[in-house]
Amino acid sequence: MKFFGMTDKGKVRQDNQDSFIIEYCEPKDCVVTALCDGMGGAKAGGLASQLSNKEFVNYVYGKLTSRVSRTIDYKRLLMDACADANGVAFEYSKFDEAYSGMGTTLVGGVIKSNGEGYLINVGDSRAYQILKRYDTIIQITRDHSLVEDLVEYGAITKEQAKNHPQRNIITRALGSEADVEADYYEINLAAGDILILCSDGLSNIVSDEEMLDYAVEYPEPEILCRALMSKALNRGARDNVTVVVVKR
Repeated sequence: MKFFGMTDKGKVRQDNQDSFIIEYCEPKDCVVTALCDGMGGAKAGGLASQLSNKEFVNYVYGKLTSRVSRTIDYKRLLMDACADANGVAFEYSKFDEAYSGMGTTLVGGVIKSNGEGYLINVGDSRAYQILKRYDTIIQITRDHSLVEDLVEYGAITKEQAKNHPQRNIITRALGSEADVEADYYEINLAAGDILILCSDGLSNIVSDEEMLDYAVEYPEPEILCRALMSKALNRGARDNVTVVVVKR
């Protein structure tokens, strides 16, 4: 496997509330990764993002490398890691009024060298799979957002959602409540397939079709990340932009 990630504050924001971590776990021959997009004041959102990210990845990595021999239930593992990360951010939000109401999205999980992938998400940061064999892109995760709910109810179309004035309102976040509900997904990456994790700073400005075109043209993770980031920045990047790419 090859992997790479990068983040940028964009062209408008003064601070970067996004964060990402990629850790290779040699004992299990897998990648543990997570991407977070914080919300709240500049100070609070960035803190929620970094706290949740580190706690999630550390929890998963710790369980994978535990000396206790057991069959790994990846769904339970990721759900527990997410709950743990949520708890840390939520408790921290009560320490200081400046941190009240802070929260963050999270998308991430475990990708094994054999192509098996286990993912979890809260909020509107996304996971995509590029299927090399079919030159196709699939959005794996479902956004936990107001506009996604409106689309599902038939109130607006997918096209209308892209420019909806409330498109940035999310309905779930880590750290904003004592408990959080996450969605879990299992995928399989064939040889040459690519997994893309991104914050809405990328997905709001670079279309799925453009991501696919770039992945076909630049299949190496680092070059693909830089190409997608460059595209977002050249279009004005009004939000923080983060992208993580894992290729089997």
